[in-house]
Amino acid sequence: MHPAVLARLRCPVCAEPLATAPDTRALRCPRRHSFDVARQGYVNLLTGRAPHVGDTADMVAARADFLAAGHYDVISAALAEAATLVVGPTSDGRRADGEPYPLVVDAGAGTGRHLAAVLAALPDAVGLALDVSKPALRRAARAHPRAAAALADTWQRLPLADASTAVLLNVFAPRNGAEFHRVLDPAGALLVVTPTDAHLAELVDALDLLRVDPAKADRVADSLAGHFTEERGAAHTARLRLSRAEVATLVGMGPSAWHTDPERLAARIAALPEPVAVTAAVRLTVWRPR
Repeated sequence: MHPAVLARLRCPVCAEPLATAPDTRALRCPRRHSFDVARQGYVNLLTGRAPHVGDTADMVAARADFLAAGHYDVISAALAEAATLVVGPTSDGRRADGEPYPLVVDAGAGTGRHLAAVLAALPDAVGLALDVSKPALRRAARAHPRAAAALADTWQRLPLADASTAVLLNVFAPRNGAEFHRVLDPAGALLVVTPTDAHLAELVDALDLLRVDPAKADRVADSLAGHFTEERGAAHTARLRLSRAEVATLVGMGPSAWHTDPERLAARIAALPEPVAVTAAVRLTVWRPR
């Protein structure tokens, strides 16, 4: 784990700093709370049972292949551009204002692909992927040389020091406004990516998928109310040409996977002509701590 990431981690039990325990693969705080580092590279910072296990190994593998094909690069590119505007120019491992190694945290990081894209655009930043899926974290821990990964419940206290994070990414994931505010530097920013009503519109009727809530923007604002102020937002779209297998993966990556009859969905996907034209349409909003 990069020392600049470790320096920002805090014990999820007592909030004391963490350090590598001698002659072990664990991290330990001064009060001797200990947390195992898996051989795949991620550290388990859960203090109890996870609210759910997250994506399975097969789901993660399919998602990794889908993302590796570049279908959601429009999201990665938008995040990288926005993060660069937040952090500003960097060189020789230090920010222009002299603060070392800005930290980028992805809350609900999945495989870490978006985090890796942001780190590639910020050569002096370090990153931390947080997720509840162990198969996803195995990949996130290897997503970038300057990225670390931790098993954590983002609905609970985040295992990070106060004001330790320069940029916090939140892509299609739940938002913990109070904790996001606590860990963000006052000069930092929260980058939230949500679907617009045009997202996957071609598939909604064809496959009887859930529609994007028309009040989505309001619900995002409500979840961050009192902690953040919206600075700016922009829509980003891309036209995708997918195989039926990629359509199945795409549906499995969203909420419709839990609300659709699997056999009926498979039959409808099998009836689609290939390639399947699909619109990816998202909104990226930059929020500043109050």
